[in-house]
Amino acid sequence: MSEFLRLSDAVSRFVRPGHRVALEGFTHLIPFAAGHEIIRQRIDGLTLIRMTPDLLYDQMIGSGCAKALVFAWGGNPGVGSLPRLRDAVEHQWPNRIEIEEHSHAAMSHAYAAGASAMPCAILRGYRGSDLPAVNPRIRFITCPFTGEELACVPAIRPDVTIIHAQRADRDGNVLVEGIIGVQKEAALAAAHTIVTVEEVVDRLVPTGFNAVILPSWTIDAIVVVPGGAHPSYAHGYYSRDNTFYAAWDAIGRDRRAFETWMQTHVHEAHPEHFRSRAYVTAGAASSSGAVEPQ
Repeated sequence: MSEFLRLSDAVSRFVRPGHRVALEGFTHLIPFAAGHEIIRQRIDGLTLIRMTPDLLYDQMIGSGCAKALVFAWGGNPGVGSLPRLRDAVEHQWPNRIEIEEHSHAAMSHAYAAGASAMPCAILRGYRGSDLPAVNPRIRFITCPFTGEELACVPAIRPDVTIIHAQRADRDGNVLVEGIIGVQKEAALAAAHTIVTVEEVVDRLVPTGFNAVILPSWTIDAIVVVPGGAHPSYAHGYYSRDNTFYAAWDAIGRDRRAFETWMQTHVHEAHPEHFRSRAYVTAGAASSSGAVEPQ
């Protein structure tokens, strides 16, 4: 059953060096606060898994947390590439990183296979793609019933999955609404799951048309971190901080600027005060825009 913990305690209890860790969230609800706590605790040797790694994984890779990245697409949406990821791949700074690239469809199937305790996922995909030539974990099998050639990838079963959500109730159930992505499958596929939330309420009531409730038995730890998805957005709570996404390109391209920013805004920042944090970017001040806890 889920347990309410402080962020530092949840990360230190469940995330270990060398773990396979998925921090999922599609467009919004990206668990920045939890990722920053992993950086603060200097947990390294991680295999980071995420369908669409953007700024958070750029920060974690540049901070030396990762030895490998499993992904489908990586970049700064609307801006460009991830400079810290590129530096790690091209120049091994701050360390060498291995990459395992898949399609979105394959990763979503692989998470579902992991959630179903299956060893692999089978799909119609990768035909006409160059990815099988560079990723030996993409295989092809013949269907024993139809003779059709199908793609096959290993199931994704993280040691730890971390997601951000809008609300938890006092019994430890969690509501995710808006764009859900693969958060449900990633949580169910993991050995342990940490969820950061905007607030705790007496009763979970979906407010939109797209929602899922994760029952408490699927979650190990819940942490209340208002604004914990900033600079991404949390549907119904605050908007995406587009100014910061644009400013990150200049910060991330320069190693010294990157290290200075991380020292100021991550290592020296109080982990429980994520809501009130102000990000000073290249010539612009950008605040979280998070609501006060209810």
